[in-house]
Amino acid sequence: MSAILGIYHRTTPINPEHLGKMLDSLSHRGSDGVGTWYQGSIGLGRRLLWTTPESLHERCPLVSAGGSLILTADARLDNRNQLITDLDLVQHATHELSDGDLILAAYHQWGEACPQHLLGDFAFAIWDESHQSLFCARDHFGVKPFYYYCVSEHFAFATEIKALLTLPHIPKRLNEAKVAEHLANLDSDPTITFYQDILRLPPGHSLTIHTSGVTLQSYWQLDANIPELQLKSTEDYTHQFLEHFTAAVQCRLRSAFPVGSMLSGGLDSSSITCLARQILDTSERSQETLHTFSARFDRVSACDERSYQDAVLTTGRYTPHLLWGDQLGPFASYDKAVWHRDAAIMAGNFRLNWGLYEIAQQKNVRVILDGWDGDSTVSHGNEYLRELARSGRWFTLARETQAYGKRYNLPWQKVLLKWFWRYGLRSAVASLIKTRPTSTPVADSPQPNAIHPDLPLSPQFVGRTGLDHKLQTLQLPPPQTERESHYRCMMANIHSSMLELLDTAGGAFSIDLRFPFFDKRLVEFCLSLPPDQKLHQGWGRFVLRNAIGGIVPSNLQWRLDKTNMQPGFEFTFKTYEQSAIQSVLFNHPETIDQYIDILALRDIYQRWMQDQAFTAAEVNTLWRSVSLGMWLHQTRLTF
Repeated sequence: MSAILGIYHRTTPINPEHLGKMLDSLSHRGSDGVGTWYQGSIGLGRRLLWTTPESLHERCPLVSAGGSLILTADARLDNRNQLITDLDLVQHATHELSDGDLILAAYHQWGEACPQHLLGDFAFAIWDESHQSLFCARDHFGVKPFYYYCVSEHFAFATEIKALLTLPHIPKRLNEAKVAEHLANLDSDPTITFYQDILRLPPGHSLTIHTSGVTLQSYWQLDANIPELQLKSTEDYTHQFLEHFTAAVQCRLRSAFPVGSMLSGGLDSSSITCLARQILDTSERSQETLHTFSARFDRVSACDERSYQDAVLTTGRYTPHLLWGDQLGPFASYDKAVWHRDAAIMAGNFRLNWGLYEIAQQKNVRVILDGWDGDSTVSHGNEYLRELARSGRWFTLARETQAYGKRYNLPWQKVLLKWFWRYGLRSAVASLIKTRPTSTPVADSPQPNAIHPDLPLSPQFVGRTGLDHKLQTLQLPPPQTERESHYRCMMANIHSSMLELLDTAGGAFSIDLRFPFFDKRLVEFCLSLPPDQKLHQGWGRFVLRNAIGGIVPSNLQWRLDKTNMQPGFEFTFKTYEQSAIQSVLFNHPETIDQYIDILALRDIYQRWMQDQAFTAAEVNTLWRSVSLGMWLHQTRLTF
């Protein structure tokens, strides 16, 4: 993990002092090296944090042998050996080739097509002197952040927004479109931020800035039509999955410092933790301890997973570190957290990651593996049942529905009959009945809040931000197949936004976060699986469960439930944050009253406090509103 930044004025020289101010604002992200390079109208900078063995030899920024290419990068490449071969660098000592060296060589070889040849997590920019252009790229899933400002002749980029805000020509203006998405719990636009004119480079995209203009292009996106994998047996699928999963974990263990793993007790984090321990045990790093980081709850037993965590911890050599999640309010260290985030925080349980990363820094752990959203990558396969019904495969549907219903104690007979009627009998009966044509009614024009009636937003705010129209466009028809459902889930913008949020917390404590389930090879493999490898005999994520047999404890391998962390959030929000809530709702309502109906929000608050009828969605709306109000009060941002 490092911090990168740059300034490019198309027609005027840059001020080197501006690079220095940007670097100063990002001092928390890199204490092992700092450097700048500038010439005329272009300047690049980097703060370096050593993580991999090769990073110990890095220079920043990196200048090519001829001096015509200059690179600044925050990168970890996972196909180093392949790149060294393809780029004819085998004559060099591998440990002396940094990942930046490989990116620079890849650009020299393939030009702007170079990101297509890279695997791993990266954000970088290359000044090409011969073409007088600045080429920027971000990894496939947006693990590494990249923010930029591009107006008139000015272009600037940085790992964090705060660095951009140090520049005198970049205004601090609130972007109401992002406020609307925050309050509505949406993430439909992968480019916008809370600041007008400060954008995110979307995952899988590159950006080229010439003297004549700017070009944004996609170099990769997940292929919805990737051919379905056809193997001979379940064992073959299991074996290949384990190969991909092992590779995804192994390449993320590359570190010159102690390594840790998040251990919630769920299937994803437990699988990564146990597999990482097995990989270390069978390597020259067998004596290395693996640190684990877990939250536990004494007062909210519904969120406590210590029995599953302990089941993992008894299987190998781990050094566990614990955080008591019900002793920490959601606004703990909020002022510091939002300074790092440069945004209001949407996730109420963000406090858990923040607290655990702080512990990791105290233990000199610089690399942490995280099982974020393995659910999406592997897929529970639930849409497979509807796919069977649509295709009239009634025997297989009956078998799978019965197994699923019994597994989860659900009334499977009624569900099966409903699907048999909807996708079988009804269409057959309809074809026998002749009905006269009827006109299609014309829908009324949507009114403000028509799509989101329970969200107490100001109608004027909804109207001027076009939120209703945006909500309508997001209402897609149901997926027709498990493949389509899986693809939609993987392409959701929430992934890059959550990865950016986690990066913020990691960056605050100089922690390099790595996500094995967002390995491009593993994602593509999982999407290619036939649906019966995702849901089989009532077991969701079947291929993963099969693959981790003998690696994780069996009670975790075949665990059916997934802990809902909402009770822990609601408990800590109510117990510790009354002052913050009342400050926004009653003392400073002007921070948010132009966006949301304060009286309706107060009503939600009162019903919640009195344990009257309320929903989790209402509590989450209250959280997002108060979170926004606190951030706006701190930053004094205006529209």
